[in-house]
Amino acid sequence: MSFWKIFFGSLLAFVLGSFLVMLIIVLSIAGIASSFSNDDPVGIKSNSILSLNLNYEIPEQTTYTPFNGFSFTDFEPTIAPGVYDIVKSIEKAAEDPNIKGIYLHFGFVGLGMANTGQLRDAVINFKKSGKFVVAYSEIYTEKAYYLCSAADKVTLNPKGIVEFNGLNAQIIFFKKLLDKVGVQAQVFYDGKYKSATEPFRLDSMSNENTVMTSVLLKDVFDKVMKSIADSRSINISALDSVNDNLLVQTAADAKKYGLVDEVWFEDEVRAYLRKRLDLKEDEEIEMVSLEKYINVRGKQGDVSLSTDKIALLFASGDIVDGKGSDDNIGSVKYATQLRKLREDDKVKAIVLRVNSPGGSALASDVIAREVQLTAAKKPVVVSMGDYAASGGYYISAFATRIIAQSNTLTGSIGVFGIFPNMQKLLEQKLGITFDGVSTGKYSDFGDISRPLRDDEKMIIQRGVDSIYRDFKLTVVRGRKISPSLVDTIAQGRVWTGSQALKFGLVDTLGGLEEAIALASKLSNSSKYRIVEYPEVDKDIFEIIRMFRDTKETRLLKDKLGPFYSTFQELQHIAIISGMQARMPLTIKIN
Repeated sequence: MSFWKIFFGSLLAFVLGSFLVMLIIVLSIAGIASSFSNDDPVGIKSNSILSLNLNYEIPEQTTYTPFNGFSFTDFEPTIAPGVYDIVKSIEKAAEDPNIKGIYLHFGFVGLGMANTGQLRDAVINFKKSGKFVVAYSEIYTEKAYYLCSAADKVTLNPKGIVEFNGLNAQIIFFKKLLDKVGVQAQVFYDGKYKSATEPFRLDSMSNENTVMTSVLLKDVFDKVMKSIADSRSINISALDSVNDNLLVQTAADAKKYGLVDEVWFEDEVRAYLRKRLDLKEDEEIEMVSLEKYINVRGKQGDVSLSTDKIALLFASGDIVDGKGSDDNIGSVKYATQLRKLREDDKVKAIVLRVNSPGGSALASDVIAREVQLTAAKKPVVVSMGDYAASGGYYISAFATRIIAQSNTLTGSIGVFGIFPNMQKLLEQKLGITFDGVSTGKYSDFGDISRPLRDDEKMIIQRGVDSIYRDFKLTVVRGRKISPSLVDTIAQGRVWTGSQALKFGLVDTLGGLEEAIALASKLSNSSKYRIVEYPEVDKDIFEIIRMFRDTKETRLLKDKLGPFYSTFQELQHIAIISGMQARMPLTIKIN
């Protein structure tokens, strides 16, 4: 009897448990679906402030993450607003009579320098509406301060600090690690500045890499310092002195040298905001979060109701062969998407938003071909984000026009391949040996258990040379510039957007809004709707996978802390296969 009690009790518990899990999933999906819909307009109370907390890794396209921070009170998933939606929200707030100002409260911003600059420009344009912008933080990183320095009033916690000691770009080298474990990276490349191979074959930066990175960093730094000097009305020489001598070490120093206006606690900042809103001391401030405000309808009119469309296609992450995933640019997925947009008569133009350090040379070539065919039929405008380098530039070259941001890292026209030789690791470290028979001289070509022969090395190098020639020819044809000039500015060298403009690698400087306006002009479309691609279309199994992946990523970030970025780079190395058109793996400006 006790067996059947246990059996049926367990069965009932399983059924009820499964029912509850399914109920949560169904309600979650309903919440996600409602988040994607704008059928119910979000109401904003009068005399409100748009609250911007950008202390997260900001994607290009807004992402909806089920279960990660899921709210069981309103059944809404966590939203990570993307660059485009943040800019749109700031523009919308400038025209919204219910929004009186913006409150920037963050000390870290998860963006590169180019996209940080784009958000900064949006804040400056917002101020032209006559509304106020107030910034507050306990600690400002250099990048966060660059953005927040555009505010009317910059405030800092009395015990806080402004990181103001210049920019640095650090590259991780793995050669000694590979030597220790017995792995030889057999490297083949074209372009004397193709420094993406250096972490595997050197233990420090080459002279060429040092020169290139120094020039890049100085160009970015000069623009950042001039922007801060202009916004804060500080003499640029005085600002350079503050930076070079590390004069800002306390909150009082930050105020003394003009980096902040007030040294306040947050309650004092809120008191100031109440004053700006003409509120009494006991009245609540109406703060509207960015996550809520992106669903607020902007001005309605003929443009939003038009059947004509401008497609905004986000291409973010590594360029990979095959379909890829949400986090990268799969050649099959993007080739298919471009064909569909090309054949859709309602799509009058395409804005291809590229934020990629490159990747597979083959995948880049596949996508570049589809961009070429599409540009022959309708305008394709490339808008470059933080990176559009190597393969990221490859897929951009055939566009009708290219717009970059001044601090975009682009170019890196070069190719490399890495073939590991693990013979020492397998034999000397692990005691594993191999033997076998082959039908031909090259039957085991590329086998990791032995080093490459000289004749095999020549074959690989010829392949790298051929891809490099094709890459340069793509730039010559796409950009209509001379082969000699392309050869000079190629060599794997990375350029900023403003430097690339001088050579004709890009047509003009600007952000997404300028790219959309140009696409409208080129297609003669005065009335259109912006439609984003790839479209968000998640089935239940995809949602469950996203939940699992998000949870794993969160745990890794918590455990590894500042070393998580190194872990990511090791992941990149693990998936590299075939010929690569990518910029240095770890060139990050901090």
